[in-house]
Amino acid sequence: MSDIQQIRRILATSRKIAIVGLSANWYRPSYFAAKYLMDHGYEIFPVNPSYEEVLGHRCYPDLKSMPEKVDVVDIFQRPDRVPAIVEDAIEIGAKVVWMQLGIEHEEAAGRAREAGLEVVMNRCMKIEYARLFGGLNFCGVNTRVISAKRPLWVPQ
Repeated sequence: MSDIQQIRRILATSRKIAIVGLSANWYRPSYFAAKYLMDHGYEIFPVNPSYEEVLGHRCYPDLKSMPEKVDVVDIFQRPDRVPAIVEDAIEIGAKVVWMQLGIEHEEAAGRAREAGLEVVMNRCMKIEYARLFGGLNFCGVNTRVISAKRPLWVPQ
């Protein structure tokens, strides 16, 4: 299965997302991505010991404190923190570990795969959702999707 097929399937079937490192600051990428995912029907579970609540949801200090199972553990943390988060994701029975843009950790990814979890690295859930299910425009992010449809500003 290609990366795109895997990502499309994960985004289409996974509805509960624990966002590790979610910030309450509106200008942070984690906040923007979480808000976008909420607006598109995903249930989010903020994980950050610095806050009581983010985006109207109770914030948990760590993955093991959450009362419900989640499908995806979305990581907005430095790569050196990933191995411990992956171990917690395995322990709580998550199905997917998703490392955001700029975050890769091959050793932790291997550990997650050994435990039966799927792994996505160096990708943004918000961008991938918009790219694969609609939502990016000319002024947005370069989707690397080729289209035969000409933009309105190109002379016909």
